[in-house]
Amino acid sequence: MEAVISGGGLPILLPASDDNEAAASYLEYIDGLLLPGGGDVDPLRFGQEPKPGSGAIFPERDQLEIQLVQAAQDRDLPVLGICRGMQVINIALGGDIYQDLKEVGSAVKHMQEAPRWYPTHSVRIEKGTLLAEAYPLAERRVNSFHHQAVKNLAPGFRASAWAPDGVIEAIESTKHRFLLGVQWHPECMWERDPCAQELFLRFTKACMGAARGQTA
Repeated sequence: MEAVISGGGLPILLPASDDNEAAASYLEYIDGLLLPGGGDVDPLRFGQEPKPGSGAIFPERDQLEIQLVQAAQDRDLPVLGICRGMQVINIALGGDIYQDLKEVGSAVKHMQEAPRWYPTHSVRIEKGTLLAEAYPLAERRVNSFHHQAVKNLAPGFRASAWAPDGVIEAIESTKHRFLLGVQWHPECMWERDPCAQELFLRFTKACMGAARGQTA
């Protein structure tokens, strides 16, 4: 919430619900959607059986967030996904994830034991992307708290950042003005990292544009 406020936004918390009408109702009151981190998504949501490395799930949250993403992209509402939120975006729009990075034998420690604000591994950022507008350097160090990651991208998406081991660290839509997910946690870094704060500034600016009915 503090990170959104720092960018000039007004955060509104949306309670999880298994009501099929909740997502549409919520979108009437917001100008943008931020999906934060959290537990695992039920593998059944992306057509897989749960594997031994899969963790705790929250079905009501899965249902609401997937519906929110689908409805938000139909309206071209700005969306920012963080960690689990990035994975939810990908799943909601037709992609999938690795249930556990042990599947790919990752060579980078993606679940750090350093303080949450501390950047522990590097990411390579693709030039000319929406992400690069906030993170202009080709390489940046980020914090990391995840054991799952995007596998196959949803249609209409591209990867815009990678860890040194090839794990996708950011995705974005090629069809929408602001539909972006990052695997790290900029909300824990914005007070120390100007790029993390810039990401929230750009997100809230996109939300303000949506509120005014702007198309770009």
